[in-house]
Amino acid sequence: MIWRAFLILLMATAAIAVEPDEILDDPVMEARARDISKGLRCLVCQNESIDDSNAELARDLRVLVRERLVAGDTDQQATAFIVDRYGEYVLLKPVFRLGNALLWLAGPILLLIGGFISLGFIRSRNVKAVEGLSAVEQERLDALLKD
Repeated sequence: MIWRAFLILLMATAAIAVEPDEILDDPVMEARARDISKGLRCLVCQNESIDDSNAELARDLRVLVRERLVAGDTDQQATAFIVDRYGEYVLLKPVFRLGNALLWLAGPILLLIGGFISLGFIRSRNVKAVEGLSAVEQERLDALLKD
């Protein structure tokens, strides 16, 4: 019972961001607007979609998306309009392009470099441990083994 109440509260908090005066009368159009809004970043909150954000700028962007859809834009055209206006940073999932390839590939490249450095460090430690004993150490070992 407590889990159900908790889940209902979680779902309600996400719905609070979209205010009643923003919601379109057509449920299909509203669903399209919500889908687009979930893919756009709030420029104030940065790691939140405009669908979840209560910031004024996020509200303005939600209204703008709905205006574009009412004007007859497709989902791609509405998204492209926002991206043209605010830059690709507004997308929560940016498109892979040659211009941003370094950003996409930097993580895996740095992970590989770190792995090779770690592997080299581990191997160098093992080599030092395998090196032979000095003459004094060998004599002492032989003496201990005779006893």
